Amino acid sequence: MHISDNTPIFHLTVGQFKKLLEQDKPKGVIAQFDTTQKKHVYGLKGIRDLFNVSHATAQKYKDGILKDAVTQFGRKIIVDVEKAHELFAAKGGSK
Repeated sequence: MHISDNTPIFHLTVGQFKKLLEQDKPKGVIAQFDTTQKKHVYGLKGIRDLFNVSHATAQKYKDGILKDAVTQFGRKIIVDVEKAHELFAAKGGSK
């Protein structure tokens, strides 16, 4: 059977359909995910959820232990999760 651009999909066998899909794939390209991308939490709620603490404690952590992991632009608070865990572990979880 000759397959043209006008051939309805329901006329194709599974094998023919697979072959068509393979033809359109770029050769040698594999979908890659950026595993180096940093994970972040946002705001005091993010700190509260990350460390399971109260709002007041999250505020203390932001201004104290986690200071180097926090970036703040106006009211927007961004916390680097990996760095926050490192800092928290290094300080022993105390003020």
